[in-house]
Amino acid sequence: MKFSDFINVASIKADMQADDKPAVIRELVESLAAAGAISQDQVQGIVSAIMKREELGSTGIGRGVAVPHTKHASVERLVGTVGVSGIGVDFNSLDGDKVHLFFLLVSPPDRPGDHLRALENISRQLRDDTFCRFLKQARSPHDIQHLLDEADNNQFVS
Repeated sequence: MKFSDFINVASIKADMQADDKPAVIRELVESLAAAGAISQDQVQGIVSAIMKREELGSTGIGRGVAVPHTKHASVERLVGTVGVSGIGVDFNSLDGDKVHLFFLLVSPPDRPGDHLRALENISRQLRDDTFCRFLKQARSPHDIQHLLDEADNNQFVS
């Protein structure tokens, strides 16, 4: 699975304003709604579902990265977005570091395979220090999209 299979380009946030975990999740979910990827009337339910998932354990996986995600019946297919925070956000990450890169996923409950493949793709790509460094330096949604396209074409991971 590639980023282009699930990242909604119109919802990418290159300069996130949120400064705590709930605000990050809300900003990214609202961005998906503004881009038409999810229904506006489902925003609160999706935010709540992601926060409930966070209670099980932080999706801050370390090295400045978090992958908040949930399954939600309101979506018909896997959808995601990317956010970059210049200041970094305390996300209760495994390593205690602030998070600068966010990959948020929402998938239908009946498509667990897609959800797992997307998480695997994100995890594999984010092991590449160069990819992460370039993403953190990205200043526009276009820059982020370009980096995701390069990752899809295996230009980072060997």
